[in-house]
Amino acid sequence: MPAHAPAHAFFLASAPGERYCLYHAAAGTCRGALVYVHPFAEEMNKSRRMAALQARALAAAGFAVLQIDLHGCGDSDGDIGEARWEQWHADLAAARAWLQERSGQAAGLWGLRLGALLALDHARRHSLPQLVLWQPVLQGAAFLTQFLRLKVASGMLDEDAPAAGTRELRDVLASGRTIEVAGYQLAPELAGAIDALDCARLAPSCPTVWLEVVAAAERALPPAATRVAAQWGTQTIVKVAGPAFWSTQEIAECPELIDATCAALEGARHG
Repeated sequence: MPAHAPAHAFFLASAPGERYCLYHAAAGTCRGALVYVHPFAEEMNKSRRMAALQARALAAAGFAVLQIDLHGCGDSDGDIGEARWEQWHADLAAARAWLQERSGQAAGLWGLRLGALLALDHARRHSLPQLVLWQPVLQGAAFLTQFLRLKVASGMLDEDAPAAGTRELRDVLASGRTIEVAGYQLAPELAGAIDALDCARLAPSCPTVWLEVVAAAERALPPAATRVAAQWGTQTIVKVAGPAFWSTQEIAECPELIDATCAALEGARHG
């Protein structure tokens, strides 16, 4: 991988409080700018290594990249239980404004998993020059159910805990109460916002690069992803073989995804 300048760490004001950021300056003439939108909860921690590697590769290729920990996440102000979808939109707007001023380029978004769904929702509200989607969550409702299953599974291991399924947990959220899932507080406001989102209704109007990681090269793309791409019309998906690094037990890397992302962005510039 080409040599790169060290990332610049700082805190960006975005009320309430500040957001922890890492800025990767473009090598040479800046060709574009992207704000990284991280995934949710433990997937964020599992993905930090890959996000850093990709940000460095993009910077070496001439893209300015800003990594931001959203409100209540990582090293930013607030607790995860205070996180709200609308606040995350405000954080992205502040990050994009800062990156545009610093780089001289209109800032797009690069999102992973729930971060990709947030990026798509943000693109619906704002004019963006570019989107990069890594393994986007396609339906917020399905993602929320999967997340709640972590609590269901932990309850099965606790003989003293009352039995509860995802329906009961959704009822708790609907009543306005926060619940704890795998060590993360989930507020009903955030859960409701996630629950309502569907990728099929968020077809982007800007140039979009969509990459999906599959276990092996001979594996087909997930049917749900191909259906959404077809509903969008002209969208194609780049398939990459590698580990699901956002959910592996140990921290994993997928160099093929880094190379494919850089190549896809280069192709999009000349397409």
